[in-house]
Amino acid sequence: MAALAPHTGRAHVVGLTGAPGVGKSTTTSALIASYRALGRRVGVLAVDPSSPFSGGALLGDRIRMSEHAADPGVYIRSMASRGHLGGLSWAAPQAVRVLDAAGCDVVLLETVGVGQSEVEVAGTADTTVVLVAPGMGDGIQAAKAGILEVADVLAVNKADRDGAERTVRDLRHMVSLAERPAGEWRPQVVRTVATAGTGIDDLVAAVDEHRAHLGDDGLRARRTRRAAREVEGLALESLRARVEHSGGGETLHALAADVVDGRTDPYAAADRLVAELG
Repeated sequence: MAALAPHTGRAHVVGLTGAPGVGKSTTTSALIASYRALGRRVGVLAVDPSSPFSGGALLGDRIRMSEHAADPGVYIRSMASRGHLGGLSWAAPQAVRVLDAAGCDVVLLETVGVGQSEVEVAGTADTTVVLVAPGMGDGIQAAKAGILEVADVLAVNKADRDGAERTVRDLRHMVSLAERPAGEWRPQVVRTVATAGTGIDDLVAAVDEHRAHLGDDGLRARRTRRAAREVEGLALESLRARVEHSGGGETLHALAADVVDGRTDPYAAADRLVAELG
């Protein structure tokens, strides 16, 4: 990571997220074709869920993108989530940095199928695309807090199905309800049929427009927040490792027993654990 650091910051990181079955992998494949037609080098990180029982992962997203396997301007990597919540893998930010330093112009980051609160992709991507599909929820569902709130672009995929117009209308209504300061980005809603390539150019245009709207200052602010969360996460992981491997486990167990027996509270116990770990 230290060697790569001077060579990063050039790629546009685009996150694609949404519920299972909305067509994330097919849309990702269609986006690859569109970006390659524009002459851009593309890196793809596709995160697959890991089994909570065996720990294994199918890593099958690449199968839907096999038509790009022989293209030297495309690199596709599947990653297992390994139980990490939020729709991504713990190593995803580092892998994005590798593809950035390798010279990719665009990095497409496809999450596992996520729910309403698993929105970690918004903290990893420069532009977040949320995919929805007709028939997967009504207007009330669309207005719920969570995943839709992180969208910079909303793509109604499978727009050739019945109910697509209603879904578009519901999403646009939801976007219009949000209060935003003057000049702040308003998420665009586009229609796509990824299997046919319909609307993909419009989706690319919306993503590029969001990047242009951010400008250098806005993009730097987003990336600074992203780096802060990454550093914080690594620091917390280091602290967790110290608890497990530096004798802190016994102290933690003793403090937990004190909490259960009512001799202390969790906050005081946490303060004592941090103090003992130095």
